[in-house]
Amino acid sequence: MPNKRSGGGLSPTQQAAKFLGVSVLAGAVLAGIALPAVGALGLAAKGSVESFDELPANMKTPPLSQRTTILDADGGQIATVYSRDRTVVPLKDISPYLQKAIVAIEDSRFYQHGAVDLKGVLRALNKNAQTGGVSEGASTLTQQYVKNVFVEEAGNDPTKVAQATQQTIGRKIRELKYAIQVEEELGKKKILENYLNITFFGQQAYGVEAAAQRYFSESAKDLSLEQSALLAGIVQSPSRYDPVNDETEATKRRNTVLQRMAAVGDISRAQAADAMKAPLGLKVSKPKNGCITAVKGAGFFCDYVREVFLTDPVFGKTKEQRAKIWNQGGLTIRTTMDPQAQNAAQRSIKEHVYKSDEVATAVSLVQPGTGKVLAMGQSRPYGFKKNETQINLSVDQSMGGGMGYQPGSTFKPIVAAAALEDGMPANKVYSSPYQMAYPSPVSACDGKRWVNDPNSPAKLENENSSEVGPYDMREATAKSVNTYYVQMISDIGICPVTTMAKKMGVVRADGDKMPQVPSIALGTQEMSPLTMANAYATFASRGMHCTPVAIESVSRRVGDKTSSLEVPKSTCSRAMSENTADTINALLKGVVEDGTGTKAGLGSRPSAGKTGTTDERYAAWFVGYTPNMAGAVWVGDPAHKRKMSGITIGGRSYGKVFGGEVPGPIWRDMMSGALEGKPVENFNTVHIPDSKPRDRGDGDDDGGRDDGGNGDDGFIGGLVGGNNNGGGGGEPFPTPSFSIPEGFFRGQTNGGGNGNGGRFG
Repeated sequence: MPNKRSGGGLSPTQQAAKFLGVSVLAGAVLAGIALPAVGALGLAAKGSVESFDELPANMKTPPLSQRTTILDADGGQIATVYSRDRTVVPLKDISPYLQKAIVAIEDSRFYQHGAVDLKGVLRALNKNAQTGGVSEGASTLTQQYVKNVFVEEAGNDPTKVAQATQQTIGRKIRELKYAIQVEEELGKKKILENYLNITFFGQQAYGVEAAAQRYFSESAKDLSLEQSALLAGIVQSPSRYDPVNDETEATKRRNTVLQRMAAVGDISRAQAADAMKAPLGLKVSKPKNGCITAVKGAGFFCDYVREVFLTDPVFGKTKEQRAKIWNQGGLTIRTTMDPQAQNAAQRSIKEHVYKSDEVATAVSLVQPGTGKVLAMGQSRPYGFKKNETQINLSVDQSMGGGMGYQPGSTFKPIVAAAALEDGMPANKVYSSPYQMAYPSPVSACDGKRWVNDPNSPAKLENENSSEVGPYDMREATAKSVNTYYVQMISDIGICPVTTMAKKMGVVRADGDKMPQVPSIALGTQEMSPLTMANAYATFASRGMHCTPVAIESVSRRVGDKTSSLEVPKSTCSRAMSENTADTINALLKGVVEDGTGTKAGLGSRPSAGKTGTTDERYAAWFVGYTPNMAGAVWVGDPAHKRKMSGITIGGRSYGKVFGGEVPGPIWRDMMSGALEGKPVENFNTVHIPDSKPRDRGDGDDDGGRDDGGNGDDGFIGGLVGGNNNGGGGGEPFPTPSFSIPEGFFRGQTNGGGNGNGGRFG
């Protein structure tokens, strides 16, 4: 081998020898460790020894991927999630047997040599020369650790993993340099600790703690001699020596480790012989990863927390940065979930709606004044099996939810709030006929106007023919009179309503803009339960809207250090005056006390809320609140195919489903449990002067009756009536009193249309 390369200077071999402080022969050996001849690989000098001095001065060790623990507000564990199942433990918490076993089988001279074991190199060279191939390597434990760091840094990117493990002289030289640096900076004990925490042991277990839990269901510090030998033997080839799938091979490998431990004097030959006779003694625990493992039915809350982390810029400027932190794990995330509220929600759901029912329910609870999400659940569990789903029906599409559901008359209080803010008196009276054409024109934002088609005017009607005005705001709200609210929005204009909705955080679940059409007063735009619960929390907090938050704190462990991460904060702003909110409180108390929502009442605890039944009974709602908690309950078919007429839900048959009939009791039971033991608080309300309207009998919802009632909102909140006979009897789906133009409303599945067949003029 020449001493000079073409053009002068030291040869690559001599450069390596100079760096390592060994002979030229040793340098040549190092360049060929565990590799075929350089010529056979066709490797160029570039990128190997020649560029050695260009390597970074310091090795950047990435944080080890660990499991993340998600906790509730009280510190109870909800779930663990991880990219790699690993729990980093100090060397003192690792069985001495395992420490000795891994050194004996992987690098028995670990404590005698430096970063490079020259005796091992010469032994490997001689062995490989005899066999004419690569039958033995000479990587030290330190070198193996360095290689594992490269692999860890590559993450789940197959290209980067291949680069980190490629058999090239350049990678070997790079590995050697870093190994020397690591030996100088960390020392033997720390290297061994890091190695045992980074190494893959098969069965999705990274590091000794996860491996001990996976194979033996116990901690690494408690591993016996034979257990330690088994784990140490797996490292060389986790798939070949997998004790779960090949007990025979795993046993042979374990015994090889025991023999090696005896040979180097770590244990006696008698100890080795006794241990070799012992069975493997596996007590395998299945990998538990992800929100599917969540307790208290909190899989969807867990999923919502994950979505918040991956989408909120506070955790990283780009989605790649956020995903990297999430995948590296080692996080402890304390959430806002109230275990009492979550348990109450799940109990109520289970009582009223079965997971095998044709329809589902989804609920959300929010704390007024803080925006804290207290609970989230649904009747179809988080999972992959029949009657399970991974779609979070409580949240917007951008956060892992669906396209939302028409909220029907639960949107009406937002219209009322806009009108009150615009100066309308709380005892405002409208003629509120049973049936009417949409008033036209109606002012919209940006100086536009919505105009009804004079040739084929869009009409609407109340739930039954007995609902004939005049009505004032209090009675119209209690009975959910459609024509009253359409007259209201036509009077004040569409823009104040959409502006109020925006202030209250009310947006379409699919992210589209709210259309400028008067039919929005009847709840034709799809929303999520979390959106509606958070909106009503604005009323409960006397007009202050707070954006929803689900994370209280996040700590991150990297190595031996733990630090706190910044978390998203709720932003609170005034959406309406206190007087307006107090007026809405008075109006919605009436709904629960003697209106359509009596079945949702909480007895002596003051409450307020609104029912909604929409779109030919594809969805039914109850959204309500107390001064210290707001909640929304939706019931319906997520696929928007099954009408809730002649249906069995939770083992009970219903002729027609109303907002006060199924969602109302779910809300009542959920809130009762969630608030048990908590202070009873009173609303701030205002006196609403009585306009003394004449007596007109029952309202538009079922009024809490069990006899089929009068319905509450019919098709799209009353745009097509449900039962025109004043309750009981009649056809559940009468022929519409007008023809529906193409694109008349925005449906859940096909979208399109402007909401009520009008146009802008």
